[in-house]
Amino acid sequence: MDTLQQFVEKFKSAVDFQDAVDLTGDTNLKALAEWDSLAALGVIIMFDMEYDKAITGKDLVGCQLVSDVYKLIA
Repeated sequence: MDTLQQFVEKFKSAVDFQDAVDLTGDTNLKALAEWDSLAALGVIIMFDMEYDKAITGKDLVGCQLVSDVYKLIA
């Protein structure tokens, strides 16, 4: 399993930020300008491709922090 830092790097790619963003596990998703339905779809696809795990938008709605999304891997 990836470390949190490895996951954060994959998360950055999946969301496809336009500008450089400092992300940590404590970053609040709602504070990210790019966090929208398209970004969520990118994360859902990342989970499928990288972790062979199916998650849904409902799973992501319950997440407040990047670390909450990371916990969905388990």
